[in-house]
Amino acid sequence: MIESILLATDGSDAASAAERYGVALAARLQARLQGVTVVEDRSVQGLRADTLGVTPPALNGIEAFLKARAEGACRRVGQLARSQGVECVPESLRGNADDRIVERGQGVDLLVLGRDGEHAACRTALIGSTVDGVLRKTTKPTIVVPMGAEFGGPVVVGFDGSPGSRIAAKVAVELAARSEQAIHVFVDSKDKGRAAARFEEVRRLLGSLAVTIRETSSTLGRPDVKLVDTARGSRAGLIVMGAFGRNRINEYFLGSNAAAVVRTSPIAVLLAR
Repeated sequence: MIESILLATDGSDAASAAERYGVALAARLQARLQGVTVVEDRSVQGLRADTLGVTPPALNGIEAFLKARAEGACRRVGQLARSQGVECVPESLRGNADDRIVERGQGVDLLVLGRDGEHAACRTALIGSTVDGVLRKTTKPTIVVPMGAEFGGPVVVGFDGSPGSRIAAKVAVELAARSEQAIHVFVDSKDKGRAAARFEEVRRLLGSLAVTIRETSSTLGRPDVKLVDTARGSRAGLIVMGAFGRNRINEYFLGSNAAAVVRTSPIAVLLAR
């Protein structure tokens, strides 16, 4: 049962999509919302070192700017929450962003953060380092929201029969029922008999939902691409999938369908755990 949500933001324009999504989700679920932004120590640590005989600059102004920006991010989240009738008292923390978000996330049921933060325009990686760190370290289900994504629409669940996808199906049931949205079940299997067995299993997991359930399967192409295409075609507001699939070690070190979907999806993705 999702009763509390942690919304993490860096206050950037790119992160505003996650702010809107997190607040709208909290309003829909009538969940408690906690906002957090982090002033990263590493932003100024490198400037403190006296190296190569070069005197470090005065840091008071830089630290004051970072603090003021964090306070501004808190105000923006608070105002957005109040406008939708959601109680939220955001807080500003110091430290490494991914570590502090994971720490604060231990006390909630769900994390929401933006895929694209303040360095989205100039980074070379496909997701930000903070998002990557949080996804690797947290034990909580997490929604990653790309720029332009909006809350609302059907829930698409990717199901491969793994323990992670079973958890994802249960989370999808809760979210679809509480938001009164249809569920689209996507199964990828090269074997039609196995795909039929997976659909039968997921039907049992979904139970007697009072919402529309649609089924889609694919035997050709990359499963991450097909899943995102299914979500686009159904005008989904959320993709739900297990954070780890059938080969957990391979996924952690070499990338996975979940990682590929998070990197490329224009729709918010919930990684269930």
